[in-house]
Amino acid sequence: MSAKVEKALIIASVALVLLVTNFLIFSKERIIRTGKTIYLELAPVDPRALMQGDYMALRFSLAGAIAASQSDTHAHRRKNGQFAQAPIVIDARGIATLANPTLSVPDSIRFRWRDGAVWLGTNAFFFEEGSAQRFEIARYGQFKLNPSSGEAVLVALADAQLNTL
Repeated sequence: MSAKVEKALIIASVALVLLVTNFLIFSKERIIRTGKTIYLELAPVDPRALMQGDYMALRFSLAGAIAASQSDTHAHRRKNGQFAQAPIVIDARGIATLANPTLSVPDSIRFRWRDGAVWLGTNAFFFEEGSAQRFEIARYGQFKLNPSSGEAVLVALADAQLNTL
């Protein structure tokens, strides 16, 4: 392969990576701007591992409810990274919980299987170093939900009264 062809392939590869990266960033920013605000209750996390440097480890009650609702007979179908949808009910305050799968509900949230567990997009919330105490009272993750795709993006943490921290 000539040097010119190699150089052209490198430039095309870099351009493709930048194009895909920018598309993904634009997609997330659009969800943050136009998505429906929902709250997911945080599940308890071992307090010894709660704060590590400048991030908080997160677990969501909804992820546990989704995992518990999945039939063990379908475990062989789960693949690492496989996406699925779960029906959710959003109450008047914006708190989302798992809906009965036999009911027709207008909203769903996209999740994926990761190492046998339900993954709702993130398991950490990063914040400025030295501000850990401010986030210790977090009880909910505030998400923006794209109603058409079910994709949810974590935008903030909230306290028990849903005040953004």
